[in-house]
Amino acid sequence: MIPRIRWPIVVMLAPAVLGLVIFFVYPLCASVFYSFTRFDLVSPPEWIGLRNYEYLFTQDPKVWMAAGNTLWFVVILVPVRILTALGVAYLLVRARRASGFWRTLFYLPALVPSVAAVVAFVFLFNPGTGPVNLILGWIGIDGPLWFNDPAWSKPSLLLLGIWVMGDVMIIFLAALLDVPQDLYEAASLDGARGWQKGWYVTLPSIVPVLVFAVVTGVIAALQYFTEAAVASSVASGRATVGEGVGVTLGYPGGSLLTYTEWLYVRGFNNYQLGYASALAVLLFVVAAGFLVLLLRKVEAFTPEEAS
Repeated sequence: MIPRIRWPIVVMLAPAVLGLVIFFVYPLCASVFYSFTRFDLVSPPEWIGLRNYEYLFTQDPKVWMAAGNTLWFVVILVPVRILTALGVAYLLVRARRASGFWRTLFYLPALVPSVAAVVAFVFLFNPGTGPVNLILGWIGIDGPLWFNDPAWSKPSLLLLGIWVMGDVMIIFLAALLDVPQDLYEAASLDGARGWQKGWYVTLPSIVPVLVFAVVTGVIAALQYFTEAAVASSVASGRATVGEGVGVTLGYPGGSLLTYTEWLYVRGFNNYQLGYASALAVLLFVVAAGFLVLLLRKVEAFTPEEAS
C-alpha cells in the first residue's frame, strides 16, 4: 500500500507513466509477440516461431537493399548535416552585422513541412524543366537526372537534409553562445591559437549537445521514411505517397527504398503484419545497439576530462 504522503507524486507521474505504458511498452511487447506469428489484421494470429526471422535473414529479396539505403543515410546524411549545422552556427556566432537576419534566414527552411520541402526539391531538380539544370546549362554544365537517377537520388536528398538543418543549427548556436568567455581568455594566455581553442575549449564544452544531435540524427535516419517516399512518388509521377511506396518501391531503381518504407509495404500493402513486426523488432534492436555504442564512445570524452 502506498503511503498517503506519496499520493501527490503518484498522481503527477500517472499521466507520463500511463502514456509510456500505452504508447511504448504495450506496442513494443505486442510487436515482439506478433513477430513470432502469421498475422494479417483479419484472422487471429497464428504462432509460427522463428519463421519470420528466418525469412528476413535468408529469403527476403529487398530487405538488405533497403537496409543498405538506410545505412547510407545514417553514415552520410547524419555527419554531413551535423557538420554543416555546426559550421553555420560557428559563423553566425562570429557575425558582427545583421546576425539576426542570417540566423532567421538559415533557420526558416526547418519550418517548411517535410512533404512540401520534398515536392519543391523534386520540382527544382527536375532534369528537364527544373531551374537547377537550366542554370547549370547556362554555364556549360550538363546537369544530372537527380531524383530520376539511382546514382543521384540519395545525394539529392542529402542536399535537402542540408537545406533544412536549421533545427540542429539553432541548438549548436545556443551551445556555442553558452561557452564561457573566460575559458577562451585563459586559453589565449596559455598560448592557444584559433584551432587549438576550438579543439580544447569549444568542442569539449559542446560535447553534450553534439551527442544529443548525433543520437537524434541517427534515430531519425534509421526511421527515414517521409522524404524518401514522397521523392519516389513525385519523381515517378505517382499522385499519392501510398501508391508511390507500394508500386514504385523506392524509385528510381530501388535507390530510395528505406528500411521503414519496406516495413510499411510488407505490413500495410501486403498485410503481413507478423513479418512487419519482425522487421520492426530488428529495427528497434539495431537502433538500441547504435545508441549504446554512441553513448559508450563519448563516455571517455567529457568536458571535465578533456579540459
